Amino acid sequence: MTSPPSHRNEIPEPRFGFWRRCYAMVAKEFIQLSRDRVSFAMIVIIPVMQLLLFGYAINTTPRNLPTAVLLQEDSDLARSILKALENTSYFHFTREVHDVTEFDNLLLSGKVLFGVEIPRGFERAVRRGDYPALLVAADATDPVAAGSALSALGVVVQTALSHDLFAGDPPSLPFEIRAHARYNPAASSRLNIVPGLVGTILTMTMLIFTALSVTREIERGTMESLLSMPITPVEVMLGKIIPYVLVGFIQAILIIGIGVLLFGVPVRGSLILLALLSTLFITTNLSIGYTFSTIAQNQLQAMQMSIMFFLPSILLSGFMFPFMGMPVWAQYIGEGLPLTHYLRIVRAIMLKGAELPNLRYDAMALLALMLLAMTIAVLRFRRTLD
Repeated sequence: MTSPPSHRNEIPEPRFGFWRRCYAMVAKEFIQLSRDRVSFAMIVIIPVMQLLLFGYAINTTPRNLPTAVLLQEDSDLARSILKALENTSYFHFTREVHDVTEFDNLLLSGKVLFGVEIPRGFERAVRRGDYPALLVAADATDPVAAGSALSALGVVVQTALSHDLFAGDPPSLPFEIRAHARYNPAASSRLNIVPGLVGTILTMTMLIFTALSVTREIERGTMESLLSMPITPVEVMLGKIIPYVLVGFIQAILIIGIGVLLFGVPVRGSLILLALLSTLFITTNLSIGYTFSTIAQNQLQAMQMSIMFFLPSILLSGFMFPFMGMPVWAQYIGEGLPLTHYLRIVRAIMLKGAELPNLRYDAMALLALMLLAMTIAVLRFRRTLD
């Protein structure tokens, strides 16, 4: 009959054994993290970037908004009104136009956010008491950018009149201010947010899909088989990008369809033009994601690079905050992001009914960004082949 096992032969637990093992694991993780320089850099860069972007670039009260003026008479009163408007720092007169067609095209293309029209014989009509109209047209596709400026109109013009028509404060405005909030007269936030979500969601998904493509092949060990095949880097890149173009196109149809059916967002422009430029935007993001995939050494690094690109895309593109309210240096950064140009395109087509000539600048910018990303991706992948 066997006796029960004795516990006297068990090795006793060393003193502080639990804490020693925990310390060893902590030290191992820190050593591994220090070797992964990309991940270590992300720990520092991401919070610093967030702080700088939110602290300096983001401004919910936009100033110096580009404004066009249709000045049909050059009178002292007209100049005083324009000067008073500019002194508010809301309006910055960048264009002086000579006809209504040019006036409308500037608003339609998004080159200006406001237009001020002072009709011929304005000062004379004011002095005679005819109560003429001063027209202020606003691009209200972004209600935040337009709202604060429009609300300041009455007080500003009254201040100008106190110097030109009255000895003291004017009792009331001797003319009518007709403020037209074009493209979104009800100032509905849905009309601004829903088209923007099309670009934001596509940016996130397209970047992640392709950012993991090459690194996934490396980690699975299938890259060697791929390299042994008679295939060029361009063919590899197109083979990995083209399937996701279709995926992104389906996503865009779903988002726009839901926006139209559930949220009542109009589509005033050409659906064919919207489809073509959306495909260009999708391909641009896929090219950038593929570039990240050729630079990263593993899927974690590829994901981190995608997040690093996605963060400024949301903050500096005009999706969350008015683009024109940011400082100039932040606007320069924003111009280098595909989402900035696509937001202008999708909002202009859906809300304004804009056509390709009105969107020529943003379409060319997307094309240039796509070609640049593809070139870098092919060069990086050739290094992998070597």
